[in-house]
Amino acid sequence: MATPISTPTTAIPPPSSSFLQSFIALDTSLSLHLHTFFQFIPRFLLKSLEICGDGRLFFPVAISLLFLLSPSLQSPHPFLLSLLAGSLLDLLLVGLIKHLIRRPRPVYNKSDMSIAFSVDHWSFPSGHSSRVFFVAQFLFLSIENVREVLQDELLRNWVSGFGFGESGSTELLLKVIFCWAAATSVSRVLLGRHFVADVAAGACLGLFEGWITHRFISQLISDTKLLQVGNVQHDHCHCPVVPWG
Repeated sequence: MATPISTPTTAIPPPSSSFLQSFIALDTSLSLHLHTFFQFIPRFLLKSLEICGDGRLFFPVAISLLFLLSPSLQSPHPFLLSLLAGSLLDLLLVGLIKHLIRRPRPVYNKSDMSIAFSVDHWSFPSGHSSRVFFVAQFLFLSIENVREVLQDELLRNWVSGFGFGESGSTELLLKVIFCWAAATSVSRVLLGRHFVADVAAGACLGLFEGWITHRFISQLISDTKLLQVGNVQHDHCHCPVVPWG
């Protein structure tokens, strides 16, 4: 009786692994094509967007506004304090995800990152994209607070010089900020800093962080400040002191 001849079989990768590899290959190819096709855009324009969205510029500006527009150091502006707290949350989440995913940056990424230098070599997600879309989303959801802050004399004179001083200009300003966020995110691919998926994930993360900050962190900060005001008023009450025993 003839024994059946066994034919070698090749291992079939799991569907999820195969899909992920195909997605990464498509993402890598698309990112390279976009980076190559848009080489005609002046690099200094893309670098300007990179610098504007860099955390080492954003945090000093946010802290400066917090001190300049707050009535006192003991009573910081809740809206600006929430903006700064949300930015710290963004920094924490991006760093954590990058450490977990560890996707290398594109191989064609140039080493001209002296000013807006990334502290790590990981690409997913884009920290610039998450930061700018967090700012845009948080400002959009907090439009009433934006109007209030823009009434400050320091900002009103500066903003009016750009044509945003008239009625209804707050909405226009927010549209400009969203356009800036989109342009900054696109520049990350065109500069070769990130892949398309990195930028898309960063933008989604930033939008989520903006909602979280507006919905929970701002409320927590407001409740804390109300509690502080209540304690101050209580401390100023001249109540009789009853000695013990």
